[in-house]
Amino acid sequence: MLRTLDELVALVERSDAELYVRWSKGPDADAAQRSRDALTGIELPGLSANPLRVESWWGDRPLRLWLARRLYDYRHLRDRRGPGVHAWVLEGEERGRGPDNEPLVRCRRAVAWIADEVHEVCTRMVEEQDSAEWGPLDRGGFR
Repeated sequence: MLRTLDELVALVERSDAELYVRWSKGPDADAAQRSRDALTGIELPGLSANPLRVESWWGDRPLRLWLARRLYDYRHLRDRRGPGVHAWVLEGEERGRGPDNEPLVRCRRAVAWIADEVHEVCTRMVEEQDSAEWGPLDRGGFR
């Protein structure tokens, strides 16, 4: 269990593997299934997840803020996907891209759960930024 944002930062800094964050009921629940396209119901070739790797355009900005944003952007999934859904980190291999251009991954190894307290810190950090026109991703009424 990662209990602080700093623990997540340390994990990403020391890892050579491709790390992703996924919002679900966890690796045991995901082991026997793949994600589905919500519009068509088509089974996708992996699990929807989001990379924790920093993109080059981020420059020398803090990794801590990058990771806070990664968690903040998809926080709506916790409520949208129902009880028992949490964010967790996995080491994975990309198998394709989903309908929102998100990576579809095969989980090589479950790494850690991310505690709810981490999300609270991320929300505060992101909302302290000076941009009134930016906010978390949300797909409105689509499920």
